Amino acid sequence: MVLSERSSRQSLIPSFLYSPSSAVGGARSVGLERLILARSGVGASSLRPSSPAPVAPDSGSPTTFLIPAPREKIELYSPQFYAACTAGGIASCGLTHMAVTPLDLVKCNMQIDPTKYKSITSGFGVLLKEQGVRGFFRGWVPTLLGYSAQGACKFGFYEFFKKYYSDLAGPENAAKYKTLVYLAGSASAEVIADVALCPMEAVKVRVQTQPGFARGLSDGLPKFIRSDGVLGLYKGIVPLWGRQIPYTMMKFASFETVVEMIYKYAIPTPKDQCSKNLQLGVSFGGGYIAGVLCAIVSHPADNLVSFLNNAKGATVGDAVKKLGVWGMFTRGLPLRIVMIGTLTGAQWGLYDAFKVFVGLPTTGGITPAPAAATAAAATVPAA
Repeated sequence: MVLSERSSRQSLIPSFLYSPSSAVGGARSVGLERLILARSGVGASSLRPSSPAPVAPDSGSPTTFLIPAPREKIELYSPQFYAACTAGGIASCGLTHMAVTPLDLVKCNMQIDPTKYKSITSGFGVLLKEQGVRGFFRGWVPTLLGYSAQGACKFGFYEFFKKYYSDLAGPENAAKYKTLVYLAGSASAEVIADVALCPMEAVKVRVQTQPGFARGLSDGLPKFIRSDGVLGLYKGIVPLWGRQIPYTMMKFASFETVVEMIYKYAIPTPKDQCSKNLQLGVSFGGGYIAGVLCAIVSHPADNLVSFLNNAKGATVGDAVKKLGVWGMFTRGLPLRIVMIGTLTGAQWGLYDAFKVFVGLPTTGGITPAPAAATAAAATVPAA
């Protein structure tokens, strides 16, 4: 029997489960058991005596279980494209935030109790003395779940809104005012992403900054709801928007701009002629620079979120009064610059690595031709 040609891109699904390409066009499918036996060296002739008569495609009998063969390349702006971007966002945000849980733990405690946690090194020393090595990863479960959900919405909806606003503006205006498109798309995506993040962020901060409150998510979430109610999980949503929306606008707009400048001024070779490793290196470098800018812009709101989620019944006025304006801008900032710079660089690196893995181009650095943009727009239904 004739098998379909092997895809140039390796799939995680075993190749013997793929249906042949002709099956998509309406040809009769080959049974899974025949494929397995054929791969084992059993000839088709040995199957004829005991094989049932072939069933016509329109006979109404249940079809044999087959998985469609993977496509060579995901079409831009198709449902598969947005699904891939969503999956990449989950991997990039969830894993990176979980990896820097020790830094985040020290940062939150420096914001809440600066007299006890006076510096980065002394903060780690206090945590090690009081809670041991395991204490460095307290709150990692709500961190992983919360930022995975946020990453899914952040990256998936950013790609959607960037395309949507570009279509509204038209090819000429979209190219002329591309930075505004990046800002609007990222802000719209982050509004949705923070709704997904907020409950887990509230539990995380309470677990990390109140010793003895809970061991983690399983006992911390019920205890938080009993104490503050379900709506208490969203008590910090406005400060969270205040922190994350400027952060994400800076993260995406500056990344797109920095990457474009790198390819324009620092690398003489056009992006499409660069190796994938070089492109991923540019993604990490552009992401790190963007992360430093993000940390500075969003830090006052980050202090507010930590203060409000730690103190029951606290208000924004209470936070400003206790922290002071200077303290809101500077308390814990050096550590956050290191953490967010590394975090954002790693996120863009992982996100673009996932896109390359599924056959998509890396983000930024090139403006699509008007004809290509028009053709891609035809694949998206009008809103």
